[in-house]
Amino acid sequence: MAEALRIVVIAPDLDTTESSGEQALALAERSRSLRIGLLQSGFNLVASIPADVFLTERIAQLQPDLVIVDAESEARDALEHVVMATRDARRPIVMFTNDNDTTHVKAAVAAGVSAYIVAGLSPERIRPILDVAIARFHHEEALRQELADARSEVHELSAELKDRKVIDRAKALLMERQHLGEGEAYARLRKTAMDKNLRLVEVAQRILDVADLLG
Repeated sequence: MAEALRIVVIAPDLDTTESSGEQALALAERSRSLRIGLLQSGFNLVASIPADVFLTERIAQLQPDLVIVDAESEARDALEHVVMATRDARRPIVMFTNDNDTTHVKAAVAAGVSAYIVAGLSPERIRPILDVAIARFHHEEALRQELADARSEVHELSAELKDRKVIDRAKALLMERQHLGEGEAYARLRKTAMDKNLRLVEVAQRILDVADLLG
């Protein structure tokens, strides 16, 4: 049997929140529905913690598989804390809110939120929401890795092309000054590199440097 996903909920302390009576009741009800849904769906709710200056250390210690932000959409500081706390070890982030203001959804998604759920939270919706968020996170991570690999490949090809140009210039210099054929010039570069335990491009660059120095 697969181990249950470890989930941390980032939520305000309702005992200290400055919310009005109705807003506090709405927050408490959503928080209750969220926890019921997590437990009924078989998730492992390891902790509910505030978005404070210790968040990064707490997340590093708890090592959750997924982070849920349970806050109103205007609580940008909570989301910013979570994004910063998961910057070096990326994890799926899901945000639940009762606020119908969706003007910040785009910014939240751009910041790394995998799902932004507005109102209407019921326990039976929890699993499909989190399953989709996790799938989306892994898909985006795969795309991110593909992009990183592509950039690395382009960088390597660019470096290889630059090395080839240096070697070709050194080879042409040997052909001109020592009246060697192309194959002979390349063989001399290669032998020198082997004898001195250097890369071929390093030998070629040294030849060019000496030529520039002597004129």
